[in-house]
Amino acid sequence: MVNMIITAGKFKSQKISVPDESITRPTLSKVRMGIFNTLQAMITFDGSSFLDMFAGSGIMGLEALSRGFSYAAAIEKHPKAIQIIKSNFKKFNPAPELITGDSLKIASKLNKSFDVIYIDPPYFAGIYEKSLEIIKHAANNIIILEHVTEVDFSGYEILKQKKYGDKFITYLQQLS
Repeated sequence: MVNMIITAGKFKSQKISVPDESITRPTLSKVRMGIFNTLQAMITFDGSSFLDMFAGSGIMGLEALSRGFSYAAAIEKHPKAIQIIKSNFKKFNPAPELITGDSLKIASKLNKSFDVIYIDPPYFAGIYEKSLEIIKHAANNIIILEHVTEVDFSGYEILKQKKYGDKFITYLQQLS
């Protein structure tokens, strides 16, 4: 099993386990650092909430709490990934809330909103636009989409976009 390290904040340098790459594709530390550094220039973390829709190892929610977000939640459906996330989250206080099940079904029924929603679905699953559509009601401020293909951002303003290798990190806000 592979380990990853939290990049900054109160949990900095803590190791977490990562599911096999046939199950998930972990967000590299360089990309995580870039995401949270960019976010820090956009919003205040204290008092803010973070949702990771396709959690994998749970590291994005842990990074959010480590850096000062007040609440984080992680949605994951793969049974092995869920076991690893549970094991990872046990080591931290506070830990993100783990919500098990299909992100697309669960996110459409969320009865709370989030200041930041991070969407990193399986590449080439064709669910980028669907993910953006179903979280409109839960998006309070910034949506971050990690993607490798073109995406229709209708209804959203692109705040910033950065390329890391073959992937894009796009920061969005709903148009009012």
